Amino acid sequence: MDRPEPAAVFVNPLLPKPSQDPCVVFQDGIYHAISTDGRVLFVRSSPDVVELYRREPAAVWIAPRRGPNSKHLWAPELHFIEGKWFIYYAADDGRNRNHRLWVLESVGADPAGRYRSRGVLQTGGWAIDGTLCRDARGRLFLVWSGWPGPCPGPQNLYIAEMSDPATLKEARTPLTEPVEPWERRGAPVCEGPAVLQRNGVTCVVYSASASWTPDHCLGLLVNRHGGFLDRAAWQKIGPVFERTPEVWGVGHCSFITTHHGRDLMFYHAKTRLKNGWRDRNIRAQAFTWDADGLPQFGSPVLPGVPVRILTQTNGGLTE
Repeated sequence: MDRPEPAAVFVNPLLPKPSQDPCVVFQDGIYHAISTDGRVLFVRSSPDVVELYRREPAAVWIAPRRGPNSKHLWAPELHFIEGKWFIYYAADDGRNRNHRLWVLESVGADPAGRYRSRGVLQTGGWAIDGTLCRDARGRLFLVWSGWPGPCPGPQNLYIAEMSDPATLKEARTPLTEPVEPWERRGAPVCEGPAVLQRNGVTCVVYSASASWTPDHCLGLLVNRHGGFLDRAAWQKIGPVFERTPEVWGVGHCSFITTHHGRDLMFYHAKTRLKNGWRDRNIRAQAFTWDADGLPQFGSPVLPGVPVRILTQTNGGLTE
């Protein structure tokens, strides 16, 4: 009889502060995580999800010394599309009002290898936190956070169909605005979208309220009927993951299903009640689904508490 595979266990935080905006991908049996220090993009890879953030990062792209994408690289995302890896990141020239979304394409098949720039996405203004999703017909869409005009204002979520991974097919369509009280603490913000799709239901999980405050939290947009560009097709629910007396400032998540069959959420949280960004670190925990097909995230786990993934036995997967 084969011995059971040892239980996989996380202990949060996975990276020390300052670390934020996690993006984790599981592709062909390998886990990949992308991050940035503000000027360099790094990729970690591992066949073991627990070891992923312990791996030495590989620098895959360095921002130019000057120019429109030379400063303030934020929230990179890694996506595998038709045999190539694409990185979406926000950057500016040193002035926040010039933040735009940029695209890199892998030269080969290695996510930790060389990339070439595909340029800036024409999002119609200030833009950060780009992510991708496909509808039931296979059409590719970009979802991101932006201002309604050229001047700083509420951060809304926008969506647009893409003609290819580096080109928007059409002008942006507003997806949602921060109108609920839990979306307006510290500042009116909807940002950091991440997509979950299961059994025909598409969920956009996003960060709400000011990211520098302890009140940063997660909201949920649910689409059961398709028509991604139809605002009426999206139902808003929230908050679905928020601060507790012991854990604060939870936001900007990423999702995978592990080779154990476990659904995991990666996110960042603050370590101080004082406003700021430099005290955030990256964490992970498992989540489940309810009878209506919606994700259930529970409450953020305390630092130092083991987060256990399923154990593989001869009889299958067990807690």
